[in-house]
Amino acid sequence: MDYQEPLFFHVMQYAAAADHDVIDMVSGNPDWGAPPGIPNGLKEYAELGGDDFQYPPSEGLLELREEIAARRNVNVEQVIVTNGGGEANYLAMALAMEREAGREILLTDPVYPYFPGKVSMLGGEARYVSVERDGSIDPDEVRAAASADTAAIVVNSPNNPTGAVYDRESMAELVAIAESVDALLISDEVYDHFDYSGAFTSALSFESDLRVVTNAFSKSMAITGFRVGYGLFPTDLVAAAKTRHMLTNVTGSRPAQYAVLKALKETEPTYYDENRQLLADRIATFTDALDAAGAEYTSPDGAFYVMARFEGFPGTMDNTKRLIDEAGVAGMPGETFGESHDDWLRFALVTPRAAEAADRLVEYFG
Repeated sequence: MDYQEPLFFHVMQYAAAADHDVIDMVSGNPDWGAPPGIPNGLKEYAELGGDDFQYPPSEGLLELREEIAARRNVNVEQVIVTNGGGEANYLAMALAMEREAGREILLTDPVYPYFPGKVSMLGGEARYVSVERDGSIDPDEVRAAASADTAAIVVNSPNNPTGAVYDRESMAELVAIAESVDALLISDEVYDHFDYSGAFTSALSFESDLRVVTNAFSKSMAITGFRVGYGLFPTDLVAAAKTRHMLTNVTGSRPAQYAVLKALKETEPTYYDENRQLLADRIATFTDALDAAGAEYTSPDGAFYVMARFEGFPGTMDNTKRLIDEAGVAGMPGETFGESHDDWLRFALVTPRAAEAADRLVEYFG
């Protein structure tokens, strides 16, 4: 199999080994803290004991699945709680391959690198569709690339790494394209709470038996270590998804699911609103600094990543290490995300030191 360890780990290890202060803008670990329901839920769970310390149902705690189903307006049987959004995407891609409707999976370029890694691991063939300059997707380009050999079309909105948000018209066309070639549309919506444009539209807005939506609480509740995600599967694929999930993981973490359920019920909208505003302010501060440094950059409509291009400083792994060594800022090389942005760097703004990192970049490139 032609797949490798994701380069995120390599960059993080290199930055951690530096003998000077380095600001981490590599990983998407939120820094603003979980809502109170998370620690309170864990404390409450610790007092239960007995059967509550044993295996939960493989597909997830019923109460959590019911809460998700109610919020997403789907049948509870369609909900499978997974070990993070990553497993949900893996299950969806595996099911797409098992349908034997093709071996090719369409991805965007640039792309979250775990997607092509999963395609390779599953023995599929990745085919890429380049996005527009602002990160938006042109459905006509997807339509031109889709064929009878297309097993799945994988999209991510709000998008990592471009920050693009796919609007209602684009998502409707993507669903229609998938149906026209009998492919699964897999819509990763893990950043749905971080939409600054108001244009985000879930794939759930459109009825289809070929639509899978994946999500997680990792980003929205700042609990990446809890590994609680979920997939919403078409009815005729649920049984296969449950079986693969069970054979791969047996089940997920019961205390983590219990805490997420409590937080879902108790967290006020202001928690999400304040974090979204925090990130919008950081993005504005960071991009202002990129202006001062003479960089070209993306202005994200969603998520919390900014891609930047500095004249004469392409986004290679060597230059990423050079930036760590000489500026004390760790980003990700654009070449990690595909060919279309291989001369860019990507920065995650989930650090309270984002403004300081911006100053360092201005000093280095200014």
